[in-house]
Amino acid sequence: MSVPGESSHFIMAPEVRKQELYKIKIEERNPRNAAVLMLFYPKEHQTYLALILRPTYEGVHSGQVALPGGKVETSDHSYKDAALRETWEEIGVTTDSVEVLKSLTKVYIPPSNFWVHPFLGYTSELPSFVPQEEEVDKVIEVSLSQLLDDHYVISKKLSTSYAENIEVPSFELNGYVVWGATAMMLSELKMLLKSALEP
Repeated sequence: MSVPGESSHFIMAPEVRKQELYKIKIEERNPRNAAVLMLFYPKEHQTYLALILRPTYEGVHSGQVALPGGKVETSDHSYKDAALRETWEEIGVTTDSVEVLKSLTKVYIPPSNFWVHPFLGYTSELPSFVPQEEEVDKVIEVSLSQLLDDHYVISKKLSTSYAENIEVPSFELNGYVVWGATAMMLSELKMLLKSALEP
């Protein structure tokens, strides 16, 4: 099945971010690469997705909700390997327990100059999460039914690294506001799943 692509990202992108992405020539910025994993797993007869809360620190992604993942290292053989390695390091899910199903559309993050490559995977057993203290404040477990429910899509006034007090399309999941690149990637995931579930 093909993925929805950038149009699904833009649903959850603030207007100023969309305008910026239309104008800039990303390749001229020589962006770095990162990879993240959208990890599905079973819990209480439902399917869940693992998100993480970043700790508070001096940086553009301080205190944000994210997908487990991070920078691609020279030792990684592929973006997929980087996503699996980072997931193991950040939340303790072993790479051999995860089946990667497909890659989704990469997202560019201007403030940190990263291309982020998302992957969809699942593990057939409930993981015993072990958060990496320096990188992860906590693991946020979101049911798939909540992600697919349009009631959890909101608009929130936020101050970001590039604008003050702007309306930002967001997900509100388990009481956490999810916005920016993570929301854009989850928007594509949501559209992909909804199209797969349609009769």
